[in-house]
Amino acid sequence: MRVLLLGANGQLGRSFIECSEWVRRGSLVAATRNGQRFDGGPAEIADMAAPDTLAVLLDRMQPQLIINAAAYTAVDRAEQEEALATRVNGEATGVLGRWAAAHDALVVHYSTDYVFDGQATQPYPVEAPTAPLGAYGRSKLAGEQALRDSGADHLIFRTAWVYAPHGHNFLRTMLRLGAERDELRVVADQIGAPTSTSLIVQGTLAAIEAWQQASPSQRRAMAGTHHLVAGGHTSWHGFASAILHTAHAKGLLARMPKVTPIATAEFPTPAKRPAWSVLDNSGFQQRFGYALPEWQDGLHHVIEKLLTQAG
Repeated sequence: MRVLLLGANGQLGRSFIECSEWVRRGSLVAATRNGQRFDGGPAEIADMAAPDTLAVLLDRMQPQLIINAAAYTAVDRAEQEEALATRVNGEATGVLGRWAAAHDALVVHYSTDYVFDGQATQPYPVEAPTAPLGAYGRSKLAGEQALRDSGADHLIFRTAWVYAPHGHNFLRTMLRLGAERDELRVVADQIGAPTSTSLIVQGTLAAIEAWQQASPSQRRAMAGTHHLVAGGHTSWHGFASAILHTAHAKGLLARMPKVTPIATAEFPTPAKRPAWSVLDNSGFQQRFGYALPEWQDGLHHVIEKLLTQAG
């Protein structure tokens, strides 16, 4: 199977490169915005900010599976660059879908908890009404709708609070600040499920394998939107505390700083964040037969990987 991975230099794309058997089999083609790859490996050019250019690449590569791990993810900057965010997250996704519909390909696409308004008190089911609070959420919702409207076979995986042992993310920021400061002040009234890129990759691979083995009628039931997140939930303050305690206990952090809870109002940002970002992942587990562990499991795996890298 010919697989095209878009966004290979991002947090999620890099994890696909590192984890996927397709790389070892030589059937995965990576694509990045500039044609350069983080590990020096081969890569095609795919600029999602220029959607009209994507069809040329798709026609040449003729992928049977398109994994769209590319995205505009600068949540605050999107408030000033909504047109660009929508072009990358919305319009480009529609181009992928229309090409896939015409060539009988499957599109795997990633969306976000930011499509919801965060006013719930129970985990959001897939079918819950969407109501993005800001430009980033609107752009990701536009991508979901464009892919659904394209008529392509597709799997949309909404995820949340994504982190990895590489790239720019909350975990790496907390480790850096924890080594520099005696006290960290972290928001405690936003709730979600921290989800590692490794879990997203493994869940995606399990879903694709189930898709390949399914009958046409089973595929129709599988197609659509699913929530691919770790189990359980915590606050950013709770996540920060767990990161630092785990890193300190394992010797990755020399000392344990004080972690002080604060309210969202004490840490204003250009974009409003949903206060409740917990997604109901039970449907994913039932549909694809893949267990999604509690968020603490992913944290321990990432800290262990960082320890290995440091050693």
